[in-house]
Amino acid sequence: MVSVSRLGFPPLLPTAIHFPRKVSAMVKLDLTEQQLIDQGPIICRRMHPSHPFGIFYGQNPLEFSFPLVLLEIATVIVLTRTVRFLLKPLRQPRIVSEVIGGILIGPSVLGRNKKFTAYLFPDHAAFLMKNVGILGLMYFLFISGVKTDVTVIRRTGRKNWYIALFGVLIPVVTITSVALILRKSLDKELAKGSSIWGVSSALAITAFPVLYTIIRELNLLSSDIGRMALSSAVISDVIGMNGIVAFEAAKQGEAKSIAAVWYMISLVIVVVSVLGGLRQAMIWIVRTTPEGKPVDQIYVIAILLGVAVVGFVADMFGLAIANGPLWLGLAVPDGPPLGATLVDKSETLIMEIFMPFTYTYVGLTTDVFAMNDHWSTLAPLFFMALVGYLTKFFSTLAVTRFFTMPLQDSIALSLIMSLRGQVEILLFIHWMDLKMIKMPHFTMLVLLSTSVTALATPLISIMYDPTRPYMVNKRRNIQHHPPNAEFHIVACFHDEESVAGFINLLEVSNPTMSSPFSVYALRLIELIGRATPVFIDHENQDQAFELTSHNPIHNALKLFQEARGEFVKLHLLTSVSPHRSRYQDICELALVKKASLILLPFHKECFDSGIEETKLVRHRVQSINTHVLAHAPCSVGVLVDKGSFRSHLVASSSMRRSVHHFAVLFLGGPDAREALAYADRMAGNPDVSLTVIRFLAFNGEGDDEMEKKLDDGLVTWFWVKNEGNDKVIYREVVVKNGEETVAAIQAMYNEYYDMWIVGRKHGINPVLIRGLSNWSENHELGVIGDYVASRDLGSAASVLVVQQQILRGQEAASSDGHGARFWCSSCRS
Repeated sequence: MVSVSRLGFPPLLPTAIHFPRKVSAMVKLDLTEQQLIDQGPIICRRMHPSHPFGIFYGQNPLEFSFPLVLLEIATVIVLTRTVRFLLKPLRQPRIVSEVIGGILIGPSVLGRNKKFTAYLFPDHAAFLMKNVGILGLMYFLFISGVKTDVTVIRRTGRKNWYIALFGVLIPVVTITSVALILRKSLDKELAKGSSIWGVSSALAITAFPVLYTIIRELNLLSSDIGRMALSSAVISDVIGMNGIVAFEAAKQGEAKSIAAVWYMISLVIVVVSVLGGLRQAMIWIVRTTPEGKPVDQIYVIAILLGVAVVGFVADMFGLAIANGPLWLGLAVPDGPPLGATLVDKSETLIMEIFMPFTYTYVGLTTDVFAMNDHWSTLAPLFFMALVGYLTKFFSTLAVTRFFTMPLQDSIALSLIMSLRGQVEILLFIHWMDLKMIKMPHFTMLVLLSTSVTALATPLISIMYDPTRPYMVNKRRNIQHHPPNAEFHIVACFHDEESVAGFINLLEVSNPTMSSPFSVYALRLIELIGRATPVFIDHENQDQAFELTSHNPIHNALKLFQEARGEFVKLHLLTSVSPHRSRYQDICELALVKKASLILLPFHKECFDSGIEETKLVRHRVQSINTHVLAHAPCSVGVLVDKGSFRSHLVASSSMRRSVHHFAVLFLGGPDAREALAYADRMAGNPDVSLTVIRFLAFNGEGDDEMEKKLDDGLVTWFWVKNEGNDKVIYREVVVKNGEETVAAIQAMYNEYYDMWIVGRKHGINPVLIRGLSNWSENHELGVIGDYVASRDLGSAASVLVVQQQILRGQEAASSDGHGARFWCSSCRS
């Protein structure tokens, strides 16, 4: 069987039979010779069945279409993954690795071997790769549209508008000027006014889908620079979409003026149908989906199928095939339940299966050797692109410096706004289809845009550290907090189960009229189905927010405030962000609100390692806690709530009858001193009895003299202050190693305690925990905290692990100052 196919690009297999002017009489075609010539080269090849009988029948599986496709997919994915692994130490984003992987397969590297090309990527392979690759780009833009929150434009500040506007307008004007100067040197198609406008606008805009993927990889979504870049990119995209519409209309009008009119009419009809009619249908789906329930599968399938339909309609009217899916994505309400479901069910398939086809097609169409003899025609376009990237960088830098942004942050933001990626590659492919550029031009543009991203990304990591502002020089902890000042606390909640324990902890922490609590209750929600993180202050938020209105967490906190209103001010906030960058919101809030303590939940599932989903929850909670402990601008408390003293939670102070029994394990160091300072606040509560156990090394072995003096000073002050309080007990235990420390703690189990209070790790005499370090699994609790929290020991007591603030440029062990001077919650000396 013989098949004749037409390809719009030079054949890749030299041994194929070509009929540029005549077609064999054996092949019957309903086309004239001139039509065949106009439509491109004809390739005649033998067609095999899809599936071979096997190599034992003497058949080569690579001669059959389906096994060849499977091998191509596997080769592409393995190669791109390998390149990503190798480039990861160089801080290269995924887009760079995958483009390089595609280029390795193409005629620039492996494709130069004729046998490799003939067997793995024969002449008709590029046709398959292009079509599936374009399909991948369509769905990529659709998912990007789903995640995009266009309403952010209304909330965007003046700075972001200036960054977006000047970052687009100045490069457009500059690139257009360069193009007009070099117009005589440009190719005929590129020299047209519509082409110059298309290239200028494409090189000037910053594509939101590109920025989002790279910023997410750099873990900057919740950072100030990341939020600013994403907001500016949305504005830039709106400008860019208008520029592309003007470009497409101009191209349509080159042949017939009426075609441009029909293009605009078709555009209005499609956009209104998608953003008007289809969006209303999706809003109805969201409205009819019960709260907390997933969207019906039929709706998900219909919308994903609609991507192909809208793409077909857009291409049919000449609107560019990628525009339809992007508009459909923008029509989907972002976030749960619909947007989150679409992203969750399709993102992995799109990014891991479809997109490698895109990069393979790019690689097959990229040939660095094709540029050798075309520099005279490539040079003008190269200068246009180079000038565009440079003016983009410097115009953004100038605007940010005008708004007095720090130089390092300005450079980082300018580099981010210069990033190039999937959207630019799609435009380059589109220009080839329009015959604006040829393979050498395409190759140069792909290499140039990839190089810009490859150089900018590691520089962004070097120039901008999102955790830098959190390490402050001013003391913000419990021990050094003035005795008669308002005490600011940031309390974080992942779910409803952590609320009761925190409310009870705040209750026993003894807020008073002279030292009231200002509690910033931060509800943490996973960012799903949207790209831009959301931070909500419910006291200042004008519009209601679906994810946070009337939720049980805030209702419970409001009841607590009503009961303790004269001593506690409650501020309700919500953070919707990825778990990797969630710590940035927590630390930023503590920094802005001048908090002295951050309270974090230690998820109960962290003790269970049997279920895969439980392991994921454990990993995410531990990751957030670990990052907060490392970067917090104040002290941190991690609460392991076992529910042992929830029954004591009461509605008003007049009903309090029960007594809480707490034990402080004091092993020395700044963290232990912070734990004792917190316990001292609790000792003022008439419902609390407190036992303090101080562990000392035998003969002072391993003691740090400075730390010992600081410990002695605080312990002495604590004991003198509470000497007349019969509910406070102080003991000392001398041990030789970690085994004796554990034995002393186990001996305390004979007495019932509601909660253990311990310092995390900084400054502990290593002799006291000798032999225990390898036993610890939950490092955010420290060795002793993990030990007393372990279920294996049978203790039902909750655990509060405290870490004192680590000041910038100082070791944790010496963070309390010099000499024996100290501050405490009730005195100054």
